Amino acid sequence: MTVDGIQAVQARMAELRALVSTPATTTTSTTGTAGTTATGTDFASTLAAVTGSAPEPTQGATAQSLLAAAEKYVGTPYVWGGESLDEGGLDCSGLVLRSLADIGVTDVPRVARDQQRLGTAVPSLDQALPGDLLVFGGGTHIAIYEGDGKMIDAPKPGGKVGIRDVWGTPTAIRRILPQESSADLAAQLRSVLGASGTSSASVSSLSQRAQLDLLTSLGTTKVAS
Repeated sequence: MTVDGIQAVQARMAELRALVSTPATTTTSTTGTAGTTATGTDFASTLAAVTGSAPEPTQGATAQSLLAAAEKYVGTPYVWGGESLDEGGLDCSGLVLRSLADIGVTDVPRVARDQQRLGTAVPSLDQALPGDLLVFGGGTHIAIYEGDGKMIDAPKPGGKVGIRDVWGTPTAIRRILPQESSADLAAQLRSVLGASGTSSASVSSLSQRAQLDLLTSLGTTKVAS
């Protein structure tokens, strides 16, 4: 990084430190499709700008808690129309419905062609994060993205809920829940600023919102999941 670049970063850091002393604004929004009320902060808005999407936080539920709920059903038989173990198994949209219900997200559409309208669109699999919904065939099949090219789904009659490779290009990817933690964000920022001699303490003093703002200003837009 050049001297001019270091000075620019330091000036930007000074601006962002002022943000740390300003309380984050809390906003309230209602998700019409899921029928749930959600609360968020400016951090969510900044994250949306960085990742190119707009997660809709649901109080108490995260992408990681959705995955944990779905993974409890690994090995459950596929049953067409199944949405509970009382029916002997689950189908693809039933797995999504049941897993969301387990973490307190209710009033979710029953079938994949309607579930594919939940949340916000993610442009491509390269930008998908764990917990995003993957839709195939225009709504004929739905899965939950695990990350690293894997997904969890209820595949077809005769199959069982399991974690498998993403076997095709999704026709839609939907982000319905926020990521549980951005703990890696500060480490990423320290790595980016390492050449400038910026101390870890300076980075840690910034809020998540300010850290994301700085990453954006530096042209570093890949946020670790």
